[in-house]
Amino acid sequence: MGLFGKKKKGTPPPCCGRTPETAVRVGADKTAASVKVLGSGCARCSALEAAVRAALAELGVDAAIEHVTDFMQIAAYGVMTTPALVVGGRVVSCGRVPGQAELREMLQEALEKETLEQGPAV
Repeated sequence: MGLFGKKKKGTPPPCCGRTPETAVRVGADKTAASVKVLGSGCARCSALEAAVRAALAELGVDAAIEHVTDFMQIAAYGVMTTPALVVGGRVVSCGRVPGQAELREMLQEALEKETLEQGPAV
């Protein structure tokens, strides 16, 4: 690797085999995703869970949605206002219920990051 983040020409691909082509292939796998709704179970928390289910169905993602109501677990994520949405261990929204289009966009970005971090599919 060259200085200042510039790649040398003719550099072999990384040993993990990750290339733009494999990254696209990894992003196409939409079966395993970690999605959590954090909240006490109030109306807004239930609304967020329903909206997440609808957005995941639109994206064609098969994900189990876990609803976390234990305030100790919620605080472990650093969330102070609920409802909150966690995808792949990262808080992507808190304190409100996003609109359907915004939620779909957030989920898609978070799921792509999660699958890219897992590495190439075998």
